[in-house]
Amino acid sequence: MPDPMLDPRLAACLAPLAPALAAHAGQGLVVKDGASGAWLHVNAVMAQWLGRPAEALIGRPPALETELFGEAATALRVAEQAAGADGAAAQHKVELGGVRREFEVLRQRLTGPEGQPLVVSVWQDLAPERRREAQLRNALEQLEQQQLANVALRREMQGQQSSRDTATGLSNRANFEDQLRREVDLSTREHREFALVSIEIDALAADVIALGADVRPQVLETLGRLLRGNTRAMDASCRYDDNRFSVLLSGVGLATAHSRMEGFRRQCATQIVAHEGRDIGFTVSMGVASFPHTAQTQDELREACEGALAEARQRGGNRVTLASIEFGGG
Repeated sequence: MPDPMLDPRLAACLAPLAPALAAHAGQGLVVKDGASGAWLHVNAVMAQWLGRPAEALIGRPPALETELFGEAATALRVAEQAAGADGAAAQHKVELGGVRREFEVLRQRLTGPEGQPLVVSVWQDLAPERRREAQLRNALEQLEQQQLANVALRREMQGQQSSRDTATGLSNRANFEDQLRREVDLSTREHREFALVSIEIDALAADVIALGADVRPQVLETLGRLLRGNTRAMDASCRYDDNRFSVLLSGVGLATAHSRMEGFRRQCATQIVAHEGRDIGFTVSMGVASFPHTAQTQDELREACEGALAEARQRGGNRVTLASIEFGGG
């Protein structure tokens, strides 16, 4: 849309720049006498940025620039003198109304209505572009951080997977033994007790075994899920070997451990595993020992636990047996 304040004679001189001016609609426009430096035209956008009415700017001498732009005026004059007929752009940082702002100024020389040289300057405020660049940088940084977090998560998951039994989702034996050693050390230092449980799946019925090898993985997966649901974050459970499982119950004594494992035993005995349209059941035998009441070392604790498990199996399975408490002299 034509600027109503633009002198028609100047408008005719600016006609060759019409496409470029249209592309920079909404930007500041200044037309100056290239010889005297006098301001011949200022559009409304530029006048608003400068904080002066356009009428107060038109016709003013070059000294006006020092008044408006302060120290930046010299750089602006040098850039105007260097402008040619083919157009040139330069970036300037100026202080307007006490605010530091950044502009890209496109300058081009033309011939005025009376044959005098004109310098046409189109001022583009770079603040929106800088905001977009900052937003893009922030988005890229967030994306990079998310990618790093994803890599770390994948590594953590891979590490967890390598320390877990694939059939049950429980810790493997090596990882469990490390946690057991730490629990023994902690209990020794702080004079507190904990319990260790050995679990074995009782022999499956002959008709269940006859269903084939696909049944056993389902039983293992079910037992692993039940164990995870019956242990706290401070506890630990693992698949100790092919048919054996271990549970560490942190900070509990023999009686509490027996009560919890008895509840778990009943849960297993009533659990149904669906396989090819059939409901399959299973039971477990358990031996429970505590530190330091039934054993004084980690090896003794494991032996006491295995002994209690063996007794449970000898008594027909599907039961929880406690290791005996040793009463020794001081």
